[in-house]
Amino acid sequence: MEKKEKRTGEAKLMKGNEAFAEAAIRADIDAYFGYPITPQSEVLEYLEREIPNRHGLVLQAESEVASINMVYGAAGAGARVMTSSSSPGISLMQEGISYIAAAQLPCLIANVVRGGPGLGTIQPSQGDYFQATKGGGHGDYHLIVLAPSSVQEMA
Repeated sequence: MEKKEKRTGEAKLMKGNEAFAEAAIRADIDAYFGYPITPQSEVLEYLEREIPNRHGLVLQAESEVASINMVYGAAGAGARVMTSSSSPGISLMQEGISYIAAAQLPCLIANVVRGGPGLGTIQPSQGDYFQATKGGGHGDYHLIVLAPSSVQEMA
């Protein structure tokens, strides 16, 4: 019988949004631009608390439109950059996302999904998935979409 290798480090219980934010930090992002919206505000809050200690930039923009355009500018300048939002915020970002896609700039855009239309529904929705995979803005583009089924798979 083989012995299992001991894990080094410590186990830590985290919320999904916090695990995602920590994974982004460990992936060495340079900057995060975002705007608070439920249910992803914890991403912004965690990064505001942790990134300054690791020489990165976190900026709470005045809107989702502003945050995606900050991502566009930073990605164009060569930064490893990300934003996150939720369903209605991602809809507002579509024009900026289409510019980023047309310029073929790398960035991370996380959609912490909540059901739609409007402020939510009790039924499951695939609208955000289709928006991401089929392209939601101007132009003929397709995004690389990773859709994890668990927090462990995401982080």
